[in-house]
Amino acid sequence: MSGSYFPQWRLRSSTTDGKGAVIAADERLPAPQTLAMGVQHVVAMFGSTVLAPLLMGFDPNLAILMSGVGTLLFFLLVGGRVPSYLGSSFSFIGLVIAVTGYAGSGPNANLSVALGGIIACGAAYTVIGLIVAGVGTRWIESLMPPVVTGAVVAVIGLNLAPIAVKGVSGSSFDSWMALATVLCVGGVAVFARGMLQRLLILVGLLLAYVLYAVLTNGAGLGKPIDFSGVANAAWFGVPHFASPVFHASAMALLAPVAIILVAENLGHIKAVSAMTGQNLDRYIGRAFIGDGLATMLSGSVGGTGVTTYAENIGVMAVTKIYSTLVFVVAAAIAILLGFSPKFGAAILTIPGAVLGGVSIVVFGLITVSGARIWVENKVDFSNHTNLIVAAVTLVLGAGDFTLKLGGFALGGIGTATFGAIILHALLKRRG
Repeated sequence: MSGSYFPQWRLRSSTTDGKGAVIAADERLPAPQTLAMGVQHVVAMFGSTVLAPLLMGFDPNLAILMSGVGTLLFFLLVGGRVPSYLGSSFSFIGLVIAVTGYAGSGPNANLSVALGGIIACGAAYTVIGLIVAGVGTRWIESLMPPVVTGAVVAVIGLNLAPIAVKGVSGSSFDSWMALATVLCVGGVAVFARGMLQRLLILVGLLLAYVLYAVLTNGAGLGKPIDFSGVANAAWFGVPHFASPVFHASAMALLAPVAIILVAENLGHIKAVSAMTGQNLDRYIGRAFIGDGLATMLSGSVGGTGVTTYAENIGVMAVTKIYSTLVFVVAAAIAILLGFSPKFGAAILTIPGAVLGGVSIVVFGLITVSGARIWVENKVDFSNHTNLIVAAVTLVLGAGDFTLKLGGFALGGIGTATFGAIILHALLKRRG
């Protein structure tokens, strides 16, 4: 790469220069191919970026808009050197529901309280990034080895599992429809090929949506989908912005999510480094700062906390196209979608049973991704330190173990996260 702050982005095609289909981060495709790849990355992040705000009662239009803005901010902070997309983080869901008392459908009445906590998390994340930029990442890797990060990631899915199941237990039809949704997503995952398989959540959701419409609007078996909101919505308009309220208890509960975001981002950058063959360690601190500032900016206007997306890393792994300019295009497309109320109204027609079925799959995938960290890093569970840390962390999170200190309560994900870090440090020292 060049010595300037931004790369020069040398023009390449995917089949020339003797390098096959590999397009490096500091290279660029012709404009039509760049646009097509940008659209593909928007589709890849779309399912999760929209699902997270729906589960928390946030405005999905604003979440899409701020994912684009956050990605551009991240691009600027890393000097266009790290290919990555920032979308809604699932790490916030359980704690946001806890601090707001969200019932699971419609707008979140206590959204402002959660926004203050999201900003606090972004601030903590930014501070960690500043420290990493100054002293490096070794201290983080020592504090949160794979046994800890794997357990914490798995706990997020386990802690959210009761929310997904409860959300589809209102009626027998909803329960069966949720299971049908799981089968739709699973069928796409197993039997589809190529990019269709990569978009298993989005495609599975669309199949289940059509099935639900046929059974309800067509056969009259359940609550029909109301499309009047889509018909009445304008094509272009401003999303619903909201202002944060800073409550100490909510801020203290959500700020530790920064630790989870650090683990995610660190793992994603290491994965991109391995795929591209370029050492990106010197940009990790700036990447943390970019993600932290993007989370603060999103929370300040009513959006979700954001994180780097594994879905988009998966697209890069398949296409071998790592040009960071592709993510600028993807961000611009997301911003345009965010300013379409008709697009947002269409999202809000997704039935609760379908959304609940997708949640079951997504929360399960989060849990399994934690176990995948253990497998890929060859965590040795014959080591009693690793065994105890993982076992205790999983039960604390799945059981939603809560610690109360006066008026402050630390919920299951928080106790599991801090418990894993502290327990590993104590048992490792004794060993």
